[in-house]
Amino acid sequence: MPLRTICEKEAQAKHELGDAVAEFLKHRLSDLVAAKSVRDLVAGRPRIGDWQDHMVVDLGDSHRLVFKANHTNNPVTSSDDLDWGRITRVKILRIESNHA
Repeated sequence: MPLRTICEKEAQAKHELGDAVAEFLKHRLSDLVAAKSVRDLVAGRPRIGDWQDHMVVDLGDSHRLVFKANHTNNPVTSSDDLDWGRITRVKILRIESNHA
């Protein structure tokens, strides 16, 4: 099932991920929409992923949401790292199990 469908259709998310993870996903996606930048995220233990250009947010204890900056020209710091405090557009890359 395409990731977009899982993120946009709650029934499909519940079918693919189960009720609990789908509920976490719904809340984390709402948090992303409401945040002025990804640095405003609090819930889900947001953190920079294994690659410096990805962020990860937990979806409960069993899954995580992985996304990246998605600006035409991503804002960077003076040291050429992504400036996550100025990232306002993201692309969801995947939902993965913590036990994979």
